[in-house]
Amino acid sequence: MGKVAFVFAGQGAQYSGMGKELCEKSPAAQAVFDTADSLRPGTREQCFAAPVEELSITKNTQPCLYCVDLAAARALEEAGVRPDYVAGFSLGEIAALTFAGIFEDRQGFGFVCKRGEAMQKAGEENPGAMAAVLKLTNQQVEELCQGFEKVWPVNYNCPGQLVCAGETAQIDAFCQKVGEAGGRAKKLAVSGGFHSPFMESASDALREVLEGEELREPKVPVYANFHAKPYTLGSAKELLVQQVKNPVRWQETVEALSALGVDTFIECGPGKTLSGLIRKTVKDATVLNVQDGESLSAALEALGR
Repeated sequence: MGKVAFVFAGQGAQYSGMGKELCEKSPAAQAVFDTADSLRPGTREQCFAAPVEELSITKNTQPCLYCVDLAAARALEEAGVRPDYVAGFSLGEIAALTFAGIFEDRQGFGFVCKRGEAMQKAGEENPGAMAAVLKLTNQQVEELCQGFEKVWPVNYNCPGQLVCAGETAQIDAFCQKVGEAGGRAKKLAVSGGFHSPFMESASDALREVLEGEELREPKVPVYANFHAKPYTLGSAKELLVQQVKNPVRWQETVEALSALGVDTFIECGPGKTLSGLIRKTVKDATVLNVQDGESLSAALEALGR
């Protein structure tokens, strides 16, 4: 086996009951929720019992998903599995940074709470929508976006899949243009135009949050959404500020990790969204996921642990 990367799930993967089995099975996972509840009482109960509608409110989604992402990685680490590299999709990048030690645990959770609040507020101030575009090249989608004042490519997910964000009315017109160009557009159930200029105020708010924070050198390389290159201590704050209002370059990140010899990707957190994107990007990769007791056992068995 070559090198291993942990990849951390982003918004949209949440479901009621997430993290409960991990917490029951792993003391290391349970400790993640203990920290969360000490800073934001009720986080554990929200993950385990809240309806998906409540979990899908951005200020709830981000701290809850962060906990499950980090708990999954900590359960793997507790079982002796350690990655050579880590990366996270959007929100998942905060869990990756905490796992890598750039944030301490309490610090990382505090930051993700502030991030969720700032992005929800920005979405309320600048209502927007997002749509996934399939069956067109990135260049074709980018050219279609140029025909609209407030539509931007924001999530470069995998070959043949690019998510765009923008003003709601313009996204509707954009989706029609996608169809006319031979592609398929699917609007996403989100509460804002994330990773677009609509998140400018969230970016400004996070710059203020980070001003007084002391960050640390990563213990394992963390690949950034912003440029698909590793974080450094000197770049960390600016990358976090830029991340929320700039595209997620996920395909480039996966390709960069593969070029470094990563042949095993383990998705940490709810769902299998990233697993699907990775399989479409690196055809011969081994892709595992850990989100509950069964998937943790299956991953450990596949890794010979």
